[in-house]
Amino acid sequence: MSLLVVGLSHRSAPVSVLERAALTRDAQAKLVQDTLAAEPATEATVLATCNRIELYADVDKFHAGVAELSTLLAQHTGVGLDELTPYLYVHYEDRAVHHLFSVACGLDSMVVGEGQILGQIKDALALGQELHTAGRLLNDLFQQALRVGKRAHSETGIDRAGQSLVTFGLEQLAAGGAVPEWALGKRALVIGAGSMSSLAAATLARAGVAHVAIANRTAERARRLAAILTEPGGPGAAGFTAEAVEMTAVAEELSRADVVVSCTGATGLVLTAEAVRGALAARTAGAVVPRQNGDAKAVRLALLDLAMPRDIDAAAHRIEGTRLVDIESLAEASADAPMAADVDQVRTIVSDEVAAFGAAQRAAHITPTVVALRTMAADVVASEIARLDGRLPDLDDKQRAEITQTVRRVVDKLLHAPTVRVKELAATPGGAGYADALRELFDLDPQAVAAVSRADSRADTHTTAREPA
Repeated sequence: MSLLVVGLSHRSAPVSVLERAALTRDAQAKLVQDTLAAEPATEATVLATCNRIELYADVDKFHAGVAELSTLLAQHTGVGLDELTPYLYVHYEDRAVHHLFSVACGLDSMVVGEGQILGQIKDALALGQELHTAGRLLNDLFQQALRVGKRAHSETGIDRAGQSLVTFGLEQLAAGGAVPEWALGKRALVIGAGSMSSLAAATLARAGVAHVAIANRTAERARRLAAILTEPGGPGAAGFTAEAVEMTAVAEELSRADVVVSCTGATGLVLTAEAVRGALAARTAGAVVPRQNGDAKAVRLALLDLAMPRDIDAAAHRIEGTRLVDIESLAEASADAPMAADVDQVRTIVSDEVAAFGAAQRAAHITPTVVALRTMAADVVASEIARLDGRLPDLDDKQRAEITQTVRRVVDKLLHAPTVRVKELAATPGGAGYADALRELFDLDPQAVAAVSRADSRADTHTTAREPA
């Protein structure tokens, strides 16, 4: 196993750099394909979220792999390599596994314990499978990461340590007050209909807003989300309404909204400061809004920007009557968030799972050698039986079958103990050398071993995305 991760996140880079490094899904696919085309990489996929981009690859050379993956990230993000390099982190082999498992459990999230990252890890796996760039290593790794993340959330109270960015952002908008009291009866505008926007719309409905308007570039997705929100048993209380609106109607909806959540894949601003100022000016003159938590300014429009790059002009926070919370301010606020006692328990789970994954991978590494050995033994048996047929042509079918079965049993018994034992030894730290020893002792053809490995890799590469057990 030569797993390499090169990436940057909210922990290593300022939001201004993360914003420029954000990639569309098409750009992610091109990055993965170009990574696989690079000489050091045999498998690849990318994990991209609103506050991280990480390139995962199986490489045969560490230093060449780091150089190549760093260069590819710079080329595809458009951030110069000299500028990007100080913000990049590198994890290799077991440290790379530990990193992904920690990410899956929410330990590396901006809001510790949030569970939405599991969906994004699943997307990264699906991308590698769709492009046939994820082979045995990355399929095993990401499937296991999903299981580890689910285990952490089911066996510990990590959920109490944090929440989704949506919930955390709304708490920041409420300025310390209870979100349901703050949101009750408000009119909301949600821009975007992806996973984050859908979560925001549902969270607002549960919090008690009276109405949610959903604007999205693809109108059908907005209509579908509105229908889900208002179906029987949906998140909204009695009297709650939701509707899909055209993107061209955003300015009009903005002038009537009390709270706006935006999370799109746009590369430019969706809401400019001028648009926000114009929406406030369009409201009924002289409207009186109670002060919140002693604020000197009454907040008439609360803005939550969860996009990367940002959707809402940062200058909007200077407009009187607005409160803007974005990824940058969430990062600052989350730095002071208390850590739950369950975090230590999750860290123990991660450490145990990393050790188990490493043992399984080391054991799997020797399997092609064992298969090649048994294939060679079967060929020897077949060859000797053929020679026996030439020497004793008068043997009947029953006698020939009995002799063949006896020879096979002898070979199987001789090979059983050493092959079982070598798999056990290979699973231990430093056990990778046992495969080489087995090849040397039995003079196995390296090409035969490689053929088994390639067959297994092709089978894993063409695995379709599936929900982990």
